[in-house]
Amino acid sequence: MKKRFAFALTHGACAIALTLAGCAQPEQRVQPGMDQQAIVAKLGPPKETYDLPNGGKRLMWPTQPMGSTTTAVDLDASGNTVSVRQVLQENEFYRAEVNKWTNKDVLVAFGRPFETAYFKRMDREVWSYRYMENNIDHMLFHFYFDAQGVLRQTQKQPDPKYDPSQRNVL
Repeated sequence: MKKRFAFALTHGACAIALTLAGCAQPEQRVQPGMDQQAIVAKLGPPKETYDLPNGGKRLMWPTQPMGSTTTAVDLDASGNTVSVRQVLQENEFYRAEVNKWTNKDVLVAFGRPFETAYFKRMDREVWSYRYMENNIDHMLFHFYFDAQGVLRQTQKQPDPKYDPSQRNVL
């Protein structure tokens, strides 16, 4: 009995390890220096592409509207990878500079929002992004723009989609 249990435990652990190895995050599958063709071969075609000031490009693979990640790969002017990261996270959002960044800066930094809204009384357009805080809490991060498209305020809040009190009870 002990031998069967040990055998099952060993093989179960191997199966879990193989499964996790196959689930590497997209940003872990791209190495600095890779060219765009090699990246597309690994991740598929990007859903969004933006020009960067240095002549390079930012390629993005978002999981919005329901997901909470966006993988961004920055290419230099010759088309080689300079950096790769998951951009929908708090430390990235806090790079946005209120009264300096525009909606174009936010778009290039984080991709298209999952939702936009207009608050008439504030005269603000709001872009919202889903993300995971500390890989635990489902959150929303909001960017508020004035009529000229200048970032005037940011805000984070728990994502009501994951709030049990907001779900319909059958």
